[in-house]
Amino acid sequence: MRIDSQKALDLLKEGNARFVSGALTPKDDYAQLREQLSAGQQPFAVVLCCSDSRVAPEIIFDQKLGDLFVIRNAGNVVDKHVLGSVEYAVEHLETSLVVVMGHSSCGAVTATHKGETLPANIMALAKHIRPSIDTSCCIDDNARRHAKRMAKLIQGDPVVHHLHTQVTAAFYDIQSGKVEWP
Repeated sequence: MRIDSQKALDLLKEGNARFVSGALTPKDDYAQLREQLSAGQQPFAVVLCCSDSRVAPEIIFDQKLGDLFVIRNAGNVVDKHVLGSVEYAVEHLETSLVVVMGHSSCGAVTATHKGETLPANIMALAKHIRPSIDTSCCIDDNARRHAKRMAKLIQGDPVVHHLHTQVTAAFYDIQSGKVEWP
């Protein structure tokens, strides 16, 4: 059953408020939940975020297994593989919301901002981040800009557009735990 995009966004905001306050929902029924999920998944939102170990969407949004379709890579970069994953989630799993979440102190944005020579595979990531970088801005502002630019790329995807999927950017502050929404 497809959840309305506004309801999905509200669930994420409510979950983040619980995370920030320390009042997380108890999750001690994993055995039963795994059994239920073995029949299939129905996540209510897609979250594209950085693979930074401090950024864990299921925890930040206080959700359980099966609630979020999470795509992670250094710098929350959008490429054809990410777009394919998003298309799968919105078309086959019927998710109505895609969130691209940047975060404070992002190493991938920092490395790109510095403009240093990087190993080839890291440079491939930086190539996608570089158009978001304004060297007169701080790292966190560049991470916000990058999340917004990646959200626009996903919005332009034909499958996402055709299915009227809502796409939004967000920014996670590692220190406070709060997620900001534009």
